[in-house]
Amino acid sequence: MPTYQSPASREPGSGRAVPNAAGAAGAGPDAAGAAGALLGGPGPLVGVGWLAERIGEPGLVVFDASVGAHRGAARRIPGARPFDLDGALSDHDAPAPHTMPGAAEFTEAVRALGVDDSDTVVVYDGAGIYSSARAWWMLRAMGFDRAAVLDGGLPAWTAAGLPVEAVGPEYGGPRGSFTARPRAGLLVDADTVARALADPAAAVLDARTRERFAGTAPEPRPGLRGGHMPGAVNLPFADLQGPGGLMRPAGELRAAFETLTGDRERLYFSCGSGVTACVLALGADLAGYREIAVYDGSWSEWGLPSPVRPVTTDLRTTGG
Repeated sequence: MPTYQSPASREPGSGRAVPNAAGAAGAGPDAAGAAGALLGGPGPLVGVGWLAERIGEPGLVVFDASVGAHRGAARRIPGARPFDLDGALSDHDAPAPHTMPGAAEFTEAVRALGVDDSDTVVVYDGAGIYSSARAWWMLRAMGFDRAAVLDGGLPAWTAAGLPVEAVGPEYGGPRGSFTARPRAGLLVDADTVARALADPAAAVLDARTRERFAGTAPEPRPGLRGGHMPGAVNLPFADLQGPGGLMRPAGELRAAFETLTGDRERLYFSCGSGVTACVLALGADLAGYREIAVYDGSWSEWGLPSPVRPVTTDLRTTGG
């Protein structure tokens, strides 16, 4: 059974209730920072105000985890280092894209980016909250709790009038001391998901668009079948975000999950390649869920014609 306990513990005023771009939501930056220092990290989500007050401080590492059209953009948050999900931070020998690398490979890639075990990491992406949540979840799965997603990502940062810089050479600073300490159950395989689909106490949520879930829109990756897992429910990752691409408040997030899953607390998340499933994991964490896991292969594995996994386009078969 996958169990994820956030180090932020959901205490009032913890680092997970931090200001948005306007600095108006949740606890103030000082409260968030104090909670982070006490609890081992800033919490799973920080606002641009929190980061702007601390950027450049020793021990704070900012990662740009952009993928797709946003990868290799001409501008970045000052000092950001590339967390390359299309490069060293995925296992390219695996059949599915964006597969988690092994502990030794992950350790090497993160050390090469200059991260120490004592550092605090904030991850953003150019789309808002898209691939940054994947980097956050990977770090958590490898035992690193001092990591957070920047709420609203680079669009929120620039909308707040905060400075950017031209993207320079790849990171070439000192190596770090980071060591991966894998946690079982945070990233799961197809067999685990198949058992969850048959478990009335669990729910499998698919973060893809409604059209892809229904099989009425083609998959962007060739060779995959259309549709969804029988018994899965559809929660497009963008539904967890509100104005400005910021994550919705915790109460709204909880309601979004409960509408689909009822009182089930054991949640598994899937998407196209294990990236936006992590946005659902972030939302579930913020909503107070403890037993959450991401299907690493996601539809890039399940939707393959072989080995054959059950697929349906019948929306009446969804759970919830």
